[in-house]
Amino acid sequence: MAFEYLKSLSGGMDRSCVLSELMGAYGEDVWNYAFFLTRDHALSDDITQDVFVKVYEKMYSFRGESSVRTWLLAITRNLVRDHWRSAWFRRVIPFGSPKREEHGPSAESLAVSSLVTEEVWAAVLALPRKLREVLLLHAHHGLSHAEIAALLDLSQGTVKSRLSRARVKVSKELDREGGERT
Repeated sequence: MAFEYLKSLSGGMDRSCVLSELMGAYGEDVWNYAFFLTRDHALSDDITQDVFVKVYEKMYSFRGESSVRTWLLAITRNLVRDHWRSAWFRRVIPFGSPKREEHGPSAESLAVSSLVTEEVWAAVLALPRKLREVLLLHAHHGLSHAEIAALLDLSQGTVKSRLSRARVKVSKELDREGGERT
């Protein structure tokens, strides 16, 4: 769906209708990105909800300088970062990034498992956040190097370097795991 009309939204348009369309088109992408950054189902739900609340509030300020998907992912990333910086989060989880809670398989994990093996995702999730984020945005969300650079406020060279390092680390991890089985 092309949401080109968002560039020219005015106060007369029904924001609820536009929000509903955006949630239908990009809700899963926003949740998946939040999950890959946080590795927490409940927190991803909360952040996804917060993203669309913020979109509802700021809908008329969309300038169209990026695609709608990139705009939503940037809001998602900023809300995750805000959460990590919050005083509550630092008091409750004092060491490093959040740990993944063990839950039953989600619909997202079932869909992912049909596309790739469990080992690949384990290797990707084991990557440092900087590398995992670039790899996810490129491979899963299909963003170009330029879009990733703009989203993460990095140079394209840094994006290419991180993407290359992420691929090498995943390959090495998969080679290591493959060698342990035989």
